[in-house]
Amino acid sequence: MDAAGLSLRIGLTGGIGSGKSTVGKLLAQLGATLIDTDQIARQLTLPGGAAIDRIAHDFGPGMIAVDGGLARARMRDLVFADATAKQRLEAILHPLIGIETERQAAAARGAPALVLDVPLLVESGRWRAKVDKVLVVDCREATQIERVVERSGWTPEAVRSVIDSQAPRHRRRASADAVIFNDELTPDQLAAEVHTIWERWT
Repeated sequence: MDAAGLSLRIGLTGGIGSGKSTVGKLLAQLGATLIDTDQIARQLTLPGGAAIDRIAHDFGPGMIAVDGGLARARMRDLVFADATAKQRLEAILHPLIGIETERQAAAARGAPALVLDVPLLVESGRWRAKVDKVLVVDCREATQIERVVERSGWTPEAVRSVIDSQAPRHRRRASADAVIFNDELTPDQLAAEVHTIWERWT
């Protein structure tokens, strides 16, 4: 926390399967308030979510599931096949995510640090100005594919398409104030690296 009483803002990012979410949980255990923008996006697209009406209007009723929420698999296929669809979806979600992020940040005023878990922090270009430090969780692409296939049952090709849609590793690392290379770390080793960064930054 700075002299004005404002919490340190840490932007946490990393490619799919890097272990970013695990690092976020470890930071929360150390006292940070974790704001997960992916979770916010999911809430916005649940039945009755703030983004649903606009998605139905812009993309048609076929993108709304029977339960009234976003038809995630159909939308994922569409945005991977059509870059303009991705941009249209982001134009709906990003402003709403920004509003909810700031609401949660205001509610957490006084916390030693806010961790903004933003998978596309580097790609979006707008999040860097909102954080004081950027922590990147990195690993080899082969490790990313192996982890996601194991946990989600996706095909390697599906994981590769997600990796290809994200910033390349070198660009993500270049944006970082600190990098955790989470490839063959044990859980204890990962926790130790997170603790070291936490001590240094707070």
